[in-house]
Amino acid sequence: MTDVLNHSEFPTDVKAKLEELETSLLNGKVTTKGYCKQKWIILEPHAPCSLAKQIQLLQEKLESTRLSETEYYNQMMKCLDCGFCLTKLEEDTADDESVQSDQSDKCDREIREVENGSDEMKNDCNDTNSSGESEHDNRVCHEEATSGSFSNGKDVEKEAKQEKNPILELLSKTRHSRLSGPNTQPCTPLGLKKICGQTAENNFNPSATASCPKKGAAQNNIKQMTITSMFTKMSNKRKSDEGLALENGLHEEERNVKELAVVQISVDKEKTEAADMEMHFEKKVKLEYDDPKPAKKKKVLSPCTPQEIPSKCQICRQILDDPDLVLYQGHPDNSVEESVALTDPKLSLFTGDEADIHEHDQRPQNKVTYFSVYDKAGHLCPFDVGLIERNILLYFSGYMKAIYEENPDPEGGIPTKDIGPINEWWVAGFDGGEKALLGFSTSFGEYYLMEPSESYAPFMKKVNEKICISKTVIEFLLEDNSATYEDLLNRLQTVVPPAGLTMLTEDNLLHHAQFVCDQVLSFDNSAGDIEDLLITSPCMRALVKMSGVTFSKRVAMRQADRNTFKIPKTQWSRAATTPLVEEVFEMFFPEQLDKDESKAPRRRRCGVCEACQLPDCGTCVSCRDMVKFGGAGRNKQCCVQRRCPNMAIQEADDSDMEDSEESLLSESARPDISFTGRPKGIRFREKRDVRWLGDPIKVDSRRKFFDAVMVNGEEIRCNDCIMVEPLDPSQALYIARVMYLFENKAGAKLVHGRWFSRGCDTVLGETADPVELFVIDQCEDFDLSAVVRKATVIQKVIPNNWAKMGGLEVSHEHDIVDDGKTFSFQQLYDWMRGRFEDLPADPPCPREESKYWFCVSCERLNLEAKYLRPYIDEKLGITNENSEVLYGVVRLRGEEYRVGTSVFLRPGSFKFKTSAPVTVTKKDNSKDRKVDEEVYPEFYRKSTDHVKGSNVETPEPFCVGHIKTIFIKSAANVTSFSDIWIRVNKFYRPENTHRGPLLSQQVDLNMLYWSEEECVLNLSQVVGKCYVVFSENLDVLLTEWTSRGPHRFYFSQAYNSIKQTYEEPPVHAMNIGNQGKGKGKGKGKSKKTQSEMEEKKKTEVKIVDWPQIHKRLRSLDVFAGCGGLSEGLHQSGISDSCWAIEKDEAAAHAFRLNNPGCTVFTDDCNELLKLAMNGESTNDRGQLLPRKGEVELLCGGPPCQGFSGMNRFNSRQYSLFKNSLIVSYLSYCDFYRPRFFILENVRNFVSFKRSMVLKLTLRCLQRMGYQCTFGVLQAGNYGVPQTRRRAIILAAAPGEILPIYPEPTHVFNPKASQLSVMVDDKKFMPSCRWTTSAPLRTITVRDAMSDLPEIRNGHKREEIAYGGDPMSHFQRLIRGNQYQPVLRDHICKDMAPLIEARIAHIPTASGSDWRDLPNIVVRLSDGTFTKKLQYFHHDKKNGKSSTGGLRGVCVCASGKACDPMDRQHNTLIPWCLPHTSNRHNQWAGLYGRLEWDGFFSTTVTNPEPMGKQGRVLHPEQTRVVSVRECARSQGFPDTYRFFGTILDKHRQIGNAVPPPVGAAIGFEIRKCVSAVEERRKAQSEMEII
Repeated sequence: MTDVLNHSEFPTDVKAKLEELETSLLNGKVTTKGYCKQKWIILEPHAPCSLAKQIQLLQEKLESTRLSETEYYNQMMKCLDCGFCLTKLEEDTADDESVQSDQSDKCDREIREVENGSDEMKNDCNDTNSSGESEHDNRVCHEEATSGSFSNGKDVEKEAKQEKNPILELLSKTRHSRLSGPNTQPCTPLGLKKICGQTAENNFNPSATASCPKKGAAQNNIKQMTITSMFTKMSNKRKSDEGLALENGLHEEERNVKELAVVQISVDKEKTEAADMEMHFEKKVKLEYDDPKPAKKKKVLSPCTPQEIPSKCQICRQILDDPDLVLYQGHPDNSVEESVALTDPKLSLFTGDEADIHEHDQRPQNKVTYFSVYDKAGHLCPFDVGLIERNILLYFSGYMKAIYEENPDPEGGIPTKDIGPINEWWVAGFDGGEKALLGFSTSFGEYYLMEPSESYAPFMKKVNEKICISKTVIEFLLEDNSATYEDLLNRLQTVVPPAGLTMLTEDNLLHHAQFVCDQVLSFDNSAGDIEDLLITSPCMRALVKMSGVTFSKRVAMRQADRNTFKIPKTQWSRAATTPLVEEVFEMFFPEQLDKDESKAPRRRRCGVCEACQLPDCGTCVSCRDMVKFGGAGRNKQCCVQRRCPNMAIQEADDSDMEDSEESLLSESARPDISFTGRPKGIRFREKRDVRWLGDPIKVDSRRKFFDAVMVNGEEIRCNDCIMVEPLDPSQALYIARVMYLFENKAGAKLVHGRWFSRGCDTVLGETADPVELFVIDQCEDFDLSAVVRKATVIQKVIPNNWAKMGGLEVSHEHDIVDDGKTFSFQQLYDWMRGRFEDLPADPPCPREESKYWFCVSCERLNLEAKYLRPYIDEKLGITNENSEVLYGVVRLRGEEYRVGTSVFLRPGSFKFKTSAPVTVTKKDNSKDRKVDEEVYPEFYRKSTDHVKGSNVETPEPFCVGHIKTIFIKSAANVTSFSDIWIRVNKFYRPENTHRGPLLSQQVDLNMLYWSEEECVLNLSQVVGKCYVVFSENLDVLLTEWTSRGPHRFYFSQAYNSIKQTYEEPPVHAMNIGNQGKGKGKGKGKSKKTQSEMEEKKKTEVKIVDWPQIHKRLRSLDVFAGCGGLSEGLHQSGISDSCWAIEKDEAAAHAFRLNNPGCTVFTDDCNELLKLAMNGESTNDRGQLLPRKGEVELLCGGPPCQGFSGMNRFNSRQYSLFKNSLIVSYLSYCDFYRPRFFILENVRNFVSFKRSMVLKLTLRCLQRMGYQCTFGVLQAGNYGVPQTRRRAIILAAAPGEILPIYPEPTHVFNPKASQLSVMVDDKKFMPSCRWTTSAPLRTITVRDAMSDLPEIRNGHKREEIAYGGDPMSHFQRLIRGNQYQPVLRDHICKDMAPLIEARIAHIPTASGSDWRDLPNIVVRLSDGTFTKKLQYFHHDKKNGKSSTGGLRGVCVCASGKACDPMDRQHNTLIPWCLPHTSNRHNQWAGLYGRLEWDGFFSTTVTNPEPMGKQGRVLHPEQTRVVSVRECARSQGFPDTYRFFGTILDKHRQIGNAVPPPVGAAIGFEIRKCVSAVEERRKAQSEMEII
């Protein structure tokens, strides 16, 4: 039997058991102890004799207590893993030695001498030195071996992988590591034994090293003081014979090879003696990070595992076979110990005659130049990756210079070696420029770093790079703490780096993310208690998520002085507020806010970060307010030093203002919570005295009606207001108006009351005025015993000079005192949609006899029900062969549907006989085939078929039919929809024909095909009215006719589904839309009577135009941007842009380019309002300010900057909100009192701060007297190829009509169309009826940009030719009527070479993103090469690949804390994405391509593949989307101009309101303005009569 266990010779069952055991150890299911026991049980029957003897020997040593249990199992594991013992285990005495040959005897003797500390190696060392070296060199060698040992008394984990002999390779590397020259000392770097997977000796020590290129470096020939004489006594055990023996062997190649051979055939013994030989100075030495768990994880891969884990250094964790691994080149010539160097007179700052030395100066501070940092294994190590913080022993060498020295040359410096170990490193600030001041702290002193050595320069470049990024990030956040991740990338890409650094990229930012976040957090900790945390800004939260930053233990660095950074002033000045607006916010804050805070749940701490583990300081403002420190305890704020970053980020995420797909999915999963405005319970009191006063005023068969009643001695009459006791005693008394009093047959005394709603029961909630009520259309009968008392309810009247009262001091002369029974009301409240409207005129009593039981609310509800109920009329008196009774018209929802009317029908109302081909989409079929996981290791994350931006689930548009007959099937009374039927001719849309979507992409969206096919449908299938004409009957261009009114379609051909041909329509179809074009045909020859003409006119279908208005409204656009909202309002014909305010110069210039007649202000909006309030007519530039009464339409989208860090308001947050731009915008509304008001913001505006921002905004508008409402619109429903949900608040002045929200014109993805709003657990439904479909199909990416010419990455030519005709209806509309067509702004960002390479490797199939990237090495456009992403760790969530490969890129995948050394950069697959994918939905969509038949994600201000909206890649080309493509995604015409740099233009587009959305809102306002004009015209005519 051989001495080596051959795995291939094992039986199959043994192999299986071994593989299962290996897997259990890797997964942590079995401990090292259990692993060893079970493996020995499996292998013992097959083990060779030598292995059995070695195991027996280990057991004997364990029983004799000469071997600890941990060491026993560690050595046993090595024996079992390797199959044989590499060396004979030594005994503590010489009796256990056995000599087999002269050579082995020599090796064993050397090992015993090293371990037992014999004097024989000392003599060998002296003999060797005397043969070829001077006495001085011998003394130096001896001193270095005595005092320079690095043994720390702990065993560095040793691996016993015996896959290859490293001796020859090590010898070659050793030779290359030496430098030739007369002054060069032979050297071996620290721990050279740790090469190629072998384990280094713990106490291996380098001797003198290669010289540094310095001028005239003096030789240290004087006798040096020893460490003992300078500091303290040293134990004799510190003199390591092992170090001397190994050091002497460095001078001979043969001896070097022998020593390495000894290492290869030796097994480490106990290291307790080595611990005793450690330095016993008073100097505090840090303990090395010793984690026994890696030893348990280390295994030899089973033969079935193809992936071999590269070996890592057990000290610095660097990969041993990494070509970037650099060996330490050795100490400087004639270098001395740190303690010796510190006594050099060159470094002394004092003469010794000083009477007193400051405490700060008692610790020496010096500078070090030409330095290198290394570990005990002889590897150059980065000091900024957490090694020092994990107590890994790192040392540095170099030339020590005095603290006042400025020259970084080594000349004049003291060559010093083994400085350390390093206790901490720090950044002290900047030297007046861009260069950071770095330093190390050891137990002896502090050292400022100057210039690194040539070999260490690449390490320092990375350090300087991350410091530069940190400084840039902090300065950027100080300018704008609401910046997005894309904005941060823009700043990094445009900043000029310091000398020696290349341009900063996103890859640099992600690689150094942990350090950057630690620096930002350190900066936050030095901030005051009232300042916002920069770490909670949107860009930092995105960085933390993407890169997997943790705050479990902060890097020990000195906090940078805040004075180092230039903290800019806030961008906007303090809010200018009118007295009314200021009063609203000031009155709310003192009472309601504290009450809200007391109800809020106590915030938990993460308990992991350093801040959570600190005690309260007791000195900051927050601590002084705490009860335990003698304060009042009102602020309820944590200690400033204990502000938890993890919880701050979580709260900021919870209150994020931005919309996301995840929020869409969560909203769709919410249950519908319905509620009514009616009280939920009334308590009746039988003991109350209720007596009728007088006789009944009316008696019928069921009831007796009375005029008055006495309740508990209080007289109550009709139209009095009463307070009713609720069933829940915690609720306030209900309030109702008595409509009538009656007694039923049972003798119950009842009242029919119309309810009022308290302000707190509306959407206003706690912000409402406690004495203000709102009328609601809810009433009911209830017993008079529930009445508590009468109430006084006063109706407020809007003064005639209301518009001129804006900005004036608020008069409280007629204010109502809150006595609990006196109230006021002014408006009607729609509790289903959250609308506050003027009180409508009461409907008249229909009959005289019903006046005794007449109720306004009941009558209004009856009229509404009648409005919704179909009414059939004009019976034709014809019954056809099917016994159908024909009618001429049916009226529904205010519309007349006659024979010849075209109607919208629910999708699926009828089927088309032609099966259209499926949309041609390049689908990703890779899931159906075998994917090479070695090449595509992240593809497995695409586990779902859901594709962002896909239209697969988008519904079909309405069917369109042409009514041929209207009938009922019997002569019975018509009571519901089910009784009425219509027979319609089908219209085919282009996509319904045999040519399918391909034809639909080319022709107009509103083009149809006539069909002779008929279908009988119930009236319930009708959802609206549309207008279809034969195109030849139009005397204007189709585009002009279409733009004149809503829901207009045309046809010019008929479709024969049987023959699948396009034919000429029949004659009766050609007459559709023929209303007489006035061509003189038959003039004066008509023999029709006047009655016949009137009858024809009556039955003729009239095509409705957009309502006409007398003149456009003069608008003021605040926070105008480039003018998207104003452009849409202008397109609708409702407004003229007369004034605009935009502080950004580039955006303001863009507004001027597109609105040349508009006055554009670039001043601070608060300053302009102050000027207007002070009566100024112009600003500093001489521009005329709008005056009161001139602004008729106020629109804008104020940002929510400054108070967006928490999920609820606290005192400081509310103070910031009171000075926000939202309050400024409301003050503009109060001052100018426009007829209409529009506020646009992100969708989460309605839920921000627990909807408090929404409530306060509505309360402010309602307090001014405005009618107001709120809602959410999806831009994709109005003809743009983009998902973009936005909150819209509309307000109308008293006397105007409050607009409703526009109905969708295009279908869109239902997951992105959740438009309901939750406020205080109440769901407010949108006012739109068409929620599941729409008149037109959705607009796709192909519709928007398939006609644009191909460009390359970084294209910058701003004007080019189109290169072809438009290909879709959208493209024809968006191009407009240009005299000389020219394509502007088809330019795109120039992405970095690495990002460009990633884009190039993203497939063009549907749903492709970063998970489709191959893991390969590619050459970049700058000539450099990428690296291959390495998978070193087991992913316990995702397991292994199909080939057995690992899937974890960081140790955190196996459940441990992140290791900074695991970070990788410059890889085609970004390391950060697989690192954090498991907890962020696999980062689906990042580096995602747009889908030709899909839609854009929300257009952002800076398209970045790894930004919040990562689907920004062109569907086919190697680039991100261009400026013009983004503009088209927003619906901007091609003629619309933008201004500035490419990023300025992207920002202008991303911040804009899509013009089609503005146009849809404008048309609704136009309807209201027209209706008011018609009403006032009728009133004036009535007055004349």
